[in-house]
Amino acid sequence: MAKKAITVPGTKLYGPYTPGVKANGLIWLSGQIDVEAGNDTASQTAGALAKIDALLEAAGVTKDAVCFAQVLLDDIGDFQEMNEVYGAWVDSMEVKPARAAFEAAALPAGAKVEIVVQAIDTNH
Repeated sequence: MAKKAITVPGTKLYGPYTPGVKANGLIWLSGQIDVEAGNDTASQTAGALAKIDALLEAAGVTKDAVCFAQVLLDDIGDFQEMNEVYGAWVDSMEVKPARAAFEAAALPAGAKVEIVVQAIDTNH
């Protein structure tokens, strides 16, 4: 099994991890946050999804390869705000990913949202 790191130059890391890992056609992305995108959930959701798009591109796939998404919110009351941005992101997908969304006590760097995805590269 060859394990390959997925990175995008200039991506800020918040700990000792790899932004993404690809092995045997499976792709795991670390949780993506974007506190620099703004102070609101919608902006941070859009920023996290843009980072996910860039990492998926670096892995040689598109968002259509995503099978599962996990959304962590610092306040579940922001679910609708996140869901509007996320919904627009998945709108064009024929098969939208399975998803879980829940409140977490605290996210890295004071983020309002963190998004984790897993994908499959059927062309590996």
